[in-house]
Amino acid sequence: MTATIAAGWDPILRSEFEKPYWSTLQEFVAAERLSGEVFPPQKDVFAAFQLTSYAETKVMILGQDPYHGPGQAHGLCFSVKPGVRVPPSLANMYKELVTDVGFAPPDHGSLESWAQQGVLLLNTTLTVRSGAAASHQGQGWEVFSDEVIKAVSAKAEMVVFLLWGAHARKKKSLIDSERHVILEAPHPSPLSAHRGFFGSAPFSQTNAALTSAGRKPIDWQVPS
Repeated sequence: MTATIAAGWDPILRSEFEKPYWSTLQEFVAAERLSGEVFPPQKDVFAAFQLTSYAETKVMILGQDPYHGPGQAHGLCFSVKPGVRVPPSLANMYKELVTDVGFAPPDHGSLESWAQQGVLLLNTTLTVRSGAAASHQGQGWEVFSDEVIKAVSAKAEMVVFLLWGAHARKKKSLIDSERHVILEAPHPSPLSAHRGFFGSAPFSQTNAALTSAGRKPIDWQVPS
């Protein structure tokens, strides 16, 4: 699985691939794939690292698990491929984008255009068993994703970290808050979006921070 990591990330993450937990994790995922369906497909597990290089990463959005329904997960948190129904959390993100930056909702839920602009869309757990949310948590993925967060925090350039919900906000301690901007809010899921995600203006705040740092803002508009 490590072969699909883009070259720019390899020197940063190579040491993880040599640790005992990594081989145990890969054996677990391989066994899960043999016994049933696992999402995303193996070729998409590291899509976030294929589409967003380390050097170009200037925003990180942190998710938790991949979607566990057929055809949904493709390696980018909150994103689904074109043709797949937009999930509720992403639909709420689109609603906030409308009021925050004048977004025109597209007819799909793919966020690849964000990834290509330097938005690292990372789940803390990178695989999941079909129909079983949280089924691959506690197997080692969190160790790996914590190291990714630390590596992005080590960048000299300012990065904006979007931490939505209690799970993501627990990762705040891994981030150098003196060098980077951390924007916290409730999760955009239907259970919590009305408790402060709506109206939090994370997208305009991100672009304001990037502009202040002399960096190019994100074009949040997703092309149809």
